[in-house]
Amino acid sequence: MDILHRIDWVAWENLIRTNGLTIDRPTGSSHPVHENIVYPIDYGYINETMASDGEEVDVFVGCSETGLVGAIATTDHRKGDREIKFIHDCNQQEIYLINGFINFDRSLMEGVLILRKPFSEL
Repeated sequence: MDILHRIDWVAWENLIRTNGLTIDRPTGSSHPVHENIVYPIDYGYINETMASDGEEVDVFVGCSETGLVGAIATTDHRKGDREIKFIHDCNQQEIYLINGFINFDRSLMEGVLILRKPFSEL
């Protein structure tokens, strides 16, 4: 079974609604360690969760009211880890931004976009 069918979208959406989100890197802010990396969209985490890296589960947050629209399965070649970063309240243009941001330099990080429903329905 592929990762698309293993994500319980409803459970994650309920968790976001229940726990809330924290934006710790607003649009235009720099990465805390790599200052040349600038976030094109709000980025943060789902409160009271834990990802494979020991930190909270990451989330990109757009300016639409679309709910949980997808995720991006990332491989960070610098840290040697893999994780899922969710995509919440994003429109098509914001999803393109996220995908381009994650895959900008594939020697550092790369990701596979996973959408909850077909792109044309967003």
